[in-house]
Amino acid sequence: MYRVQDLYNKHGASLGLELVAGRNGLKKAVRLSEAHRPGLALSGFLKGFVKQRFLVFGNVEQAYLKDLEGQARKERLESLLTASTPAVVVAGKYRPLPELINLCEGLRIPLFRSQKKTTELLSRLTLILLEEFSPTLSLHGTLVEVFGVGVVIQGYSSIGKSEAALSLIERGHRLISDDVVRIRVREGSYLEGSGPELTRHLLEIRGIGIINVAHLYGAVCVREAKRVDLIVNLEEWDEARFYDRIGLDEACVDFLEISVPFYALPVKPGRDVALLIETITLNHRLKEMGYHSAKEFSAKLLETISRKSSRPLPTGREGETEIRNLLKGEQE
Repeated sequence: MYRVQDLYNKHGASLGLELVAGRNGLKKAVRLSEAHRPGLALSGFLKGFVKQRFLVFGNVEQAYLKDLEGQARKERLESLLTASTPAVVVAGKYRPLPELINLCEGLRIPLFRSQKKTTELLSRLTLILLEEFSPTLSLHGTLVEVFGVGVVIQGYSSIGKSEAALSLIERGHRLISDDVVRIRVREGSYLEGSGPELTRHLLEIRGIGIINVAHLYGAVCVREAKRVDLIVNLEEWDEARFYDRIGLDEACVDFLEISVPFYALPVKPGRDVALLIETITLNHRLKEMGYHSAKEFSAKLLETISRKSSRPLPTGREGETEIRNLLKGEQE
């Protein structure tokens, strides 16, 4: 359960929050990831007003309340604030009004003051609440940063995930988390991965044990969180299976309703897994810049086949299917 105390401890400094009253209410639960200014509700129009949200009073709200008579000001504030209100923040140049301080103290509502501008504070507070309440999940795997790209290495136990990560670290890449990767939606558009604080910077290598990457290779080889851009699944090589030899098939997996490119990487003795992961990452970056090697090769190959056989050049899915069939027949 997320509490006002959690927000104050973690983000109080960045928001410039100063606790004025209601210290006994810091353990109050925050149930909605929303913050708003009272606005029209100060005039007594409460239709659609939700009292479970953070309230932010700016200079305009403070000036309006100051113009009211004492009893009217108290009544308006009592209509806005209840025991279900998580917290109140007064932004801008004005200090909190005495009526507001007394009411928050009596209802055990944490009352904060911030010197930041109201619009800036409201925007940052809303973003923080959205991120704190964003969906999360845990994955079994190892998250590394390779050439600036966040790669989650997955696979069955003892397939070599941690060993692959160690090889990448030796090549100058970074470790984010081993064994457990916590995934969180950021800004509603991408995934960010991190690790539990207990196992941060630690890597488990069978036959060696647990090593601290930051101590062995330096702080430059670790980081706390990274955007998840790729999923690479290590699997044992199967001689009976047909593996894609061109790369036209582009698979994705969905986590928390966000698609992430997925690569199945067969491993066997003699294959340099770290080098292959680096190659996957670099190829992914080229695709993002508009260079797709497989499609360029496909177009050239189909053009050559068409010229030699004097038949129409297949395009789109039909052409890709023809190339796959040719390569599959060659392998068989």
